[in-house]
Amino acid sequence: MNTRRACLLAGLSISALVVAGCGGDDGSTDPETTVETPPTSPETTTTTTEIQPTPFPGMSGDGFQLPGGQDDDDNAFTYDEEAVPVGARFDVEEDEEDGRTTVTLRVMGLQPDRAFGAHVHTRPCGPEPSDSGPHYQNELDPAATSDSPSTDPAYANPQNEIWLDFTTDAEGNAEASTTVDWEFRDDEANSVVIHAEPTMTGPGEAGQAGDRLACIDEDF
Repeated sequence: MNTRRACLLAGLSISALVVAGCGGDDGSTDPETTVETPPTSPETTTTTTEIQPTPFPGMSGDGFQLPGGQDDDDNAFTYDEEAVPVGARFDVEEDEEDGRTTVTLRVMGLQPDRAFGAHVHTRPCGPEPSDSGPHYQNELDPAATSDSPSTDPAYANPQNEIWLDFTTDAEGNAEASTTVDWEFRDDEANSVVIHAEPTMTGPGEAGQAGDRLACIDEDF
């Protein structure tokens, strides 16, 4: 055999094998690729908590009710449910010492952001707003009558009466306190009345504070 021809044939055969082994086609498969998936975030839950107003320290939790269902020494009536809702809370405290008297009124849940008048009255609360009588006075106005309560600033003033005017905050809460240089006479002061307006002070109108919105029995 011709040696040159044999070598040529052998080379062609080797080339064909190399092409067959390395050539790619549509049937070839790429190496497997692994894709890392980010971890799923935990589900977020939003909880809404209703914030309740914090009671004043020492509040008894007594609440205003509509007239008619109670008849005892602890009546507290509302005559205007918009201004003083049923269930609104209150507390009255009295402290007498060395001939001086301090009265404190706390309220919760009244109409918010509103100014009110408030005074100690002579009679207990009743079904009608007028049942609580006139303001208690340390020195009685001789010109006053049951049909014409005192409006003389010499007698209707915060030194001779107990005035507890207050303005509620955004939650309807408020506190008022006053101290006078005298003590109550026995059985002559029996309630606290909440009025529709701040107390006036001028001649002929002193002590007036608009409609009676609510009444709290309190045996001073």
